[in-house]
Amino acid sequence: MGAVLKATERTGSNGSNLRRLRQEGNIPAVVYGRNSESKPIYINSIEFLKTIRENGKNGVISLDVGGSQHDVMLTDYQQDHIKNEVLHADFLTVDKSSKVNASVRINLVGDAAGVKDGGVMQQPVHEVNITSTPGSIPPSIDVDVTKLQVGENLTIADIKTGNYEINDDENTVLVSILPPKQEEEINSGEEQEPGQPENEEGRETEASE
Repeated sequence: MGAVLKATERTGSNGSNLRRLRQEGNIPAVVYGRNSESKPIYINSIEFLKTIRENGKNGVISLDVGGSQHDVMLTDYQQDHIKNEVLHADFLTVDKSSKVNASVRINLVGDAAGVKDGGVMQQPVHEVNITSTPGSIPPSIDVDVTKLQVGENLTIADIKTGNYEINDDENTVLVSILPPKQEEEINSGEEQEPGQPENEEGRETEASE
């Protein structure tokens, strides 16, 4: 069961109305459907953030507008990062059996064998786009990197999909292990000038067999 978020229809969308709503701790929003006009509403800011935190940004929310409930998903929101407030939110009414698009975070799981060998892990892609019914959208997609060796990579083709389809190119590299940069370290060590090392104690303990 999705979270329930109370919403109130709003009239008047001029600047002073919106300012007043925000001052009172609310977020102006719209709810729209594929076959219905968008309806201006407002929601309580604290309740909204709590719902998104508990439900995930792709979760299905039951939006209660004046007593009638609609299954919705958050499709977009604008944030003022300086004041750390949400300025506006868009909700799409969804039918739980019809498919929607969503972007889902990639979550790397495990310690890669290649990193233990000194390799450097790179993750060029942090999110993928999927198509799924609203109730089957995962909060994140786990990618197990435990067996990844130096010089290897994992692509979208390596992800085992659940009840969803990934829309991005299956050759897209999600994570790779680069070889360690040993040569540079060795060179810089050799270029040190002869003479007394500054940290003699440290040097002696390193050199003693």
